[in-house]
Amino acid sequence: MIRYAAVLLLSFGLFSGAEAADRALLIGIGTYASLPEKMFLEGPKNDVPLIEKLLKEKQGYAADSIRVLLDKDASRASILANIDEWLVNGTQPGDRVYFYFSGHGLQVKDVSGDEEDGLDEALSTYDIVAGDGDWSNVILDDEIDAMLAKLKDRAVSIVIDACHSGTISRSLSTDVGEALESARFLPRPFAKPVDVVKTRGLRIDVAVVDKPEIAKQNGVEAWSAASSYQVAWDDTRLPPEERHGVFTLSYVNGHEISAADSNGNGIVSNAELLEYVKKQSQTYCAAQTQCQGLDPQLEVNYALLGASAVTPAAEGGQQYQQPQTGGETQQNPDYGKVEEVKVENTPQTAYVAADPVDAVGDILGKPQTGDVTVALSSDHLKAGEAFKISVTSSTGGHLILYDVDKDGKATQIFPNEAAQKITPLTPNMPLTIPDDYYGFDFEADGPSENVLVAIVIADDVDLTKVAPNDYGLTKELDARTTIAEIADTLKQTWTRDAENRSVNWSLGLLKYTVY
Repeated sequence: MIRYAAVLLLSFGLFSGAEAADRALLIGIGTYASLPEKMFLEGPKNDVPLIEKLLKEKQGYAADSIRVLLDKDASRASILANIDEWLVNGTQPGDRVYFYFSGHGLQVKDVSGDEEDGLDEALSTYDIVAGDGDWSNVILDDEIDAMLAKLKDRAVSIVIDACHSGTISRSLSTDVGEALESARFLPRPFAKPVDVVKTRGLRIDVAVVDKPEIAKQNGVEAWSAASSYQVAWDDTRLPPEERHGVFTLSYVNGHEISAADSNGNGIVSNAELLEYVKKQSQTYCAAQTQCQGLDPQLEVNYALLGASAVTPAAEGGQQYQQPQTGGETQQNPDYGKVEEVKVENTPQTAYVAADPVDAVGDILGKPQTGDVTVALSSDHLKAGEAFKISVTSSTGGHLILYDVDKDGKATQIFPNEAAQKITPLTPNMPLTIPDDYYGFDFEADGPSENVLVAIVIADDVDLTKVAPNDYGLTKELDARTTIAEIADTLKQTWTRDAENRSVNWSLGLLKYTVY
């Protein structure tokens, strides 16, 4: 069993103690007591059963540990009472808590003074009321903050299929509002007549996305359907009675190995799930004239990016679906080998690929598209043999290159202090390391099995904190932590263009053996 140094966020080992008292609260609101029918949503009534099935079949939740609030049962008073009685009082430190919401989102005037824009994000309720100037009977982000504080030391997952955007709420014209049917967002009442927009809007800037350190420090895993300035949607490709949220449908489907296991090791990691959900959401958005962008978000302790999104069976190991088996689920000694880990300073227990070389793909999550290729000067390296590495990218950008071995150690090949000048890659022009200016060669050290990890970032992302030049060539790094820090940096929202979007980066991997 592999054990890491004390500085790492993952420490390996099996756990004992009392059986966890899992609790899940699933809320779906598509009809409303005081809103016109044109503002109702078809998706939430179908979303909740889909999530309930996922929790039972993929996360090990018992039926009696899941509580559902649909439509009229999801009033403000009922939601808050169930949070306190079912989630908070019904669990203890170390237990798992899952909070899911499907419905409208909105913004209201901030009364606590903690929001820079003067607006609180909020979740709709069945008994939401539009007043003269604002909404009432809503669940504020401050109340979600309070819930998280009470759930300290639990392993909390928050999943929100809704969105909010201050920019959208203040800029929608009546014409655009009419076209946003099946979006999940309620503009403020005074912005325009309440009955002109049917939306499905909130994103959980509610406590977690606006305040991501809450997630990272306390072990909260927070999923949201869209980035800032984006709207979440019901999937209008489906008949009204069969509709789901675009996010919920892709989130649930992404737990299947056949859908989201981009590196083919039999594990769907959180990072792989995020990439899958983003791809599915962006495919939907590209076909919709009013969708200007759709980038689902995950706020989580970066040590959990490579963790399996599926909870293994309590005994006998994880039953993972093998690649290319026609959908059968069975144990395969070559796939899905996991180790149970504890994330330090959080209550989270996670399951990660036992092989550090395999774990690289799980942590980064992104599939290889051929945009970045990595090659060695020799196909069959022998111990002591000199060799060179070349990297070619179809797009320009900044290169980060690591060598990861089976012992979980990483060496930063590039950037490094030996290179005379660190410059971005030129499209389709190979970069060779070391080149003639280095004054030395790389020498194969073996026998070993390694992977070269080439990441090319097209955007001007500041990576000096996670990949400084002085890490290069000589500093021994922990592979899992190092790659996870890079992945966490790359999943941020890019805000320097007219529309917010994901950071533009590509991945190339090359496994090799030294004999």
